[in-house]
Order: sequence, then C-alpha cells, then structure tokens
Amino acid sequence: MEKAVVVFSGGQDSTTCLLWALSEFDDVEAVTFLYGQRNISEVDGAKQIAADLGVKQKRINLDVLHQLTENAMTRNDMEIDDAGDVPNTYVEGRNHVFLSFAAIHAKNVGAHHIITGVGEADYSGYPDCRASFIDSLEKTLSLAMDYDFEIHTPLMRKTKAETWEMADKMGKLDYIRGKTTTCYNGISGDGCGECPSCKLRMNGLQEYLGLVAHD
Repeated sequence: MEKAVVVFSGGQDSTTCLLWALSEFDDVEAVTFLYGQRNISEVDGAKQIAADLGVKQKRINLDVLHQLTENAMTRNDMEIDDAGDVPNTYVEGRNHVFLSFAAIHAKNVGAHHIITGVGEADYSGYPDCRASFIDSLEKTLSLAMDYDFEIHTPLMRKTKAETWEMADKMGKLDYIRGKTTTCYNGISGDGCGECPSCKLRMNGLQEYLGLVAHD
C-alpha cells in the first residue's frame, strides 16, 4: 500500500495537493506546522479541511522559526512588501525545515512519499520553492535517514490559472475557492483582495475562468 504525507497549510496550493494525493495514493496524512505564522486562522482552516476530507492531521509546533527570523509572515507589526528580489514574506529555511520534519513523520508512519505545494511558475522569488532545491533535499533526506523518500511537487510548473484548472478537473474548484485561506490578512475564501497573495490568486482564477468561457 502506497502511503503519503502532505505538507498542509490549508491554503489553495496545499489543499489542491492534498486532493491530488488522495487520488494518487492509498493512504494519505497531512502535516500542519505552527511556526508563529501571521494568521492562526489558516491553521484552523486546515483542521476543518482535513476533517471534511477524512484525512488524519498531525500538527507540529515549530515556533522556533518565529524566534529566529524577522519577516512579514511572523510579524503582525511588519508591513507586507513584495518589492525587491525576495519579498519580506519569505521565511528563511521554512520549506527546508517543514520538509525535514515531514520526512521524520513520514518515516515514522511508513510513508515514502511527501507532497508539497511549492512551485516556480508564478515565482515569488523564494529560493526554497525551486525544483533544484527540492531535488537536492530529496537526496539529502534519503541519505540522512537511510530511507527512500520521493518528494512530489504537483504544482511546480503550473501557473495559478493552471492550478485552478487542476482543482476544477478534480471537481473541487468551488470547495477550494470557498474553504481555503491564502490571504496574508487571514481572510478565507477570496480574501482581502488587496495583499499580494490575494491578487495572485484572483488573477489566476479570472484568467482560468476567462479561458473556460471562451472554450
């Protein structure tokens, strides 16, 4: 039986990946990290989605990241700024740490597959979303634990419009649109409409819906 662990925040991308994993693997678990994130509402949303989908969820406290880094994702008093090469929403080492702890849990429950929603197409400038990083870490984790891991990135080459298309093909577009929390201000669904994350999400949705309308 093929078992998988999904790094799951409750946002659009990770929920799409969780649904994908449920269609691809026999047994799926979700791992959600509490790292002192700006909005705890996404954690509550992740719990509800996991319950909706009947997925066992492991919550892991990693608030040490909040102690070590200063960024707009862990500091409510810091204004979000997406200017420059790397936006200040970048959390140093987050995906590295998340995937490492997900791998520890995966080995403990007998899973060889780890799924994460990182991607390069609508590139945020985050260095830990690159395919080269994922490939390197897959090898490192397998060596470190003497256990064969495969890290899957279903969204790596997809734009936001293509991610919405993927959700639609799974029959879950409305569910993902209404239930997930992508907004930097913690508003679920279509969010605040003003932060960079909401704009990227809505622009992708409008692009996809426009393509569907012309078919």
